[in-house]
Amino acid sequence: MMIMPTKHTHFSESLLGFGGYILKKIDSKKTVDSLWNEYQKDLSKKKYPAKHTFDNFLLTLVFLHSIGAIEEEGGGVIKCS
Repeated sequence: MMIMPTKHTHFSESLLGFGGYILKKIDSKKTVDSLWNEYQKDLSKKKYPAKHTFDNFLLTLVFLHSIGAIEEEGGGVIKCS
């Protein structure tokens, strides 16, 4: 999996693109499970164009945490302001 898209990888298939999608879903403290379930629902309804594995989902959360976009709080994930 690529962090950044290339000319052969769609933005939605990259961790950066997936990270943008996840950030939009965090409007309040959410568990990892609830974020994954929201993604699965959106994928089945074709609201997100790329299929990602749970491993890619976790890598995306690690990426977002490493750039200071999200943090863990009380067993949940929140957006940093």
